[in-house]
Amino acid sequence: MDATFEVLTEDGGRRRNRKWPDAVKARIVAETLRPGATVAAVARLHGVKANHLSGWRTLARQGKLVLPAPDDEVEFAAMVVTTPLPEGEPSPGAPIEITMGAVTIRLAATTPVARIAAIAHALAQTA
Repeated sequence: MDATFEVLTEDGGRRRNRKWPDAVKARIVAETLRPGATVAAVARLHGVKANHLSGWRTLARQGKLVLPAPDDEVEFAAMVVTTPLPEGEPSPGAPIEITMGAVTIRLAATTPVARIAAIAHALAQTA
């Protein structure tokens, strides 16, 4: 006797694509950035395929997915890298320039580091 069976599903056998809101994607991506977290573990925790989560991380790196602010107060500062001075030609008297938008602040080379940091912090607060 040949037995056959058929599996019936609610969606008629069609595969449903799950829609994740950007806010949820961003929160899940942020979890992968915690120390010790892995993409595979976070994906498993939320029932997401690891390759989808990796794609979301790529979107976040490209600025297409905005991550929530971190719980701890981490601050980042923009850094402009210029070509180094040629060897043997140090310029200890060169002024220090801090540029933000159309504003440039020039400081003497002898300006204390704490003062430069305070100015940079104040500029960051106005941005």
